[in-house]
Amino acid sequence: MAKWTTYCWCSLVVLLGLCLTRTQVEAKEWWETASFYQIYPRSFKDSDGDGVGDLKGVTSKLAYLKEIGMAATWLSPFLKSPMADFGYDISNFTEVDPLFGTMDDFEDMMKKSKELGVRIILDFVPNHSSDECEWFIKSAARDPEYKDYYIWHPGKIVNGSRTVPNNWVSVFRGSAWEWHEGRQEYYLHQFHKKQPDFNFRNPKVREAMNEILRFWLRKGIDGFRVDAIYHAFEVAPDAEGNYPDEPRNDWTDDPDDYGYLHHIYTVDQPETPHLVYEWRKLLDDFRKENGGDERILMVETWSPINIVMEYYGNATADGAQIPFNFQMISYLWNDSDAYHYDNLINEWLKLMPAGRTANWVVGNHDKNRVGTRFGADRIDMFNMLLLTLPGCSITYNGEEIGMTDVWISWEETVDPQACNGHEDGYEYRSRDPARTPFQWSDEKNSGFSDGDKTWLPVSPNYKMENLKRQRGIARSHLNVFKELQNLRHEETLREGSTEVKAFSHDVLGIKRSLANDYTYITLMNIFDSQQVVNLNDAFKNLPAEFEYVVLSDKSIRRKGDKVASSRIELLPKEAVVLRSIVKV
Repeated sequence: MAKWTTYCWCSLVVLLGLCLTRTQVEAKEWWETASFYQIYPRSFKDSDGDGVGDLKGVTSKLAYLKEIGMAATWLSPFLKSPMADFGYDISNFTEVDPLFGTMDDFEDMMKKSKELGVRIILDFVPNHSSDECEWFIKSAARDPEYKDYYIWHPGKIVNGSRTVPNNWVSVFRGSAWEWHEGRQEYYLHQFHKKQPDFNFRNPKVREAMNEILRFWLRKGIDGFRVDAIYHAFEVAPDAEGNYPDEPRNDWTDDPDDYGYLHHIYTVDQPETPHLVYEWRKLLDDFRKENGGDERILMVETWSPINIVMEYYGNATADGAQIPFNFQMISYLWNDSDAYHYDNLINEWLKLMPAGRTANWVVGNHDKNRVGTRFGADRIDMFNMLLLTLPGCSITYNGEEIGMTDVWISWEETVDPQACNGHEDGYEYRSRDPARTPFQWSDEKNSGFSDGDKTWLPVSPNYKMENLKRQRGIARSHLNVFKELQNLRHEETLREGSTEVKAFSHDVLGIKRSLANDYTYITLMNIFDSQQVVNLNDAFKNLPAEFEYVVLSDKSIRRKGDKVASSRIELLPKEAVVLRSIVKV
């Protein structure tokens, strides 16, 4: 009997040990099913009445992020800058710009974020600095330590006159080369002429960037969003130090337009993903030395999908946890049908390396808002899509309340991407309409600022479209968003498998399932006609009955209403989330 008892106890210990090991192996890192929130600080909340948002404003609203289920927020740049590109032209990578506050304000924000459990992600801008950065000034003066920090070239002599080294064009129009009178050479700027490009073939530059990362890690941030990473390397110069011309594109006949050239030498160079691998190792080493949860990299790359996948890592090195998935931003249009959605989503899931985590982005500060691109009547639909797909989601501030673009006159336009060109066509180029102040309430300046003027105009519809008003409307964009966020805590949505299928030209379905748990189905009727679907036409092994758990304001159903899986009616542009009545 004693032997049997001992055997039983030993077996139980082994079994518990196996269960514990399995749990430990399968436990997800904090970010893998997280919802991230992008804050554009200039437009989020102004605390001092100067018409520009700031860090104290962000701190005052961190509880709101907690309310809407955000695990973390990444803040667009707030570091020292002349503001030629609104903070993406940094003159000091370890100082807070006075426009946004002080380092004490940053540390107060960090303290509050940790109290609330909302993590802070810093926007890291490694491709370029401001031309007012001390490093650039020293480089221009040929300081031995800094002379090769940037891309310099003496130019070419053509018919007795000095001219630019080649035909490269800036993203912000015109030549990507600017003459520097002091150094008597041209420097490369893939963006604004006040944003000279770093030379990442110089090991000193790479180590300087590493030190910036370490500085902010020591300040307690939880990771970095890496700006414009695909521009980091250019093709190496030839033996004479020259760079080749890029070939013509057929998108435009305007030689100053970025689309005039096919950019084969200035973006997506093979060395670039390996730079991200180095930074990932730095973050992992910092964790080993200092403890705490995993610090993350989110990288911005508008690259072909096969190149984006390289940023996840390779057989010998880990890369970014979140290489931004811009497929829906780049390739979905207002008239895209369900088959198009199906293909885009499944292509990412198919190509993503094994063991990596999907991410989904439908809006940011560089693109028109979702409600403007796809229609205000599809805002809830896109939030259902974003928040019921597997992995992590990234929401741009204001999308959860359905903010739309604000028309801004040429005279009020400040975006250099628009201002560097002619008035004709500026609306197409400008990013200002998606960057207007957050609509907190129906009070002065939409509750964003008590100043007399805001840096960009407030939306004229803020009296009706604002956070305060939506709190009191059961199926407002805000409350639908919050219901979806609550749903993301369900085990099926955190751990379950995913199938995405088009039922027809009009209707897309997403199935999330987990053994011995509830099955969830998201349905989107994309267009303007009523549709009837049989769930069994696309998905197998479904129970006979479901219930409505999230509905938009287009729905005539009520939460908890039952519906047969064999016949579900969808009104024009209606989107719903269903849950099986039983666990399967």
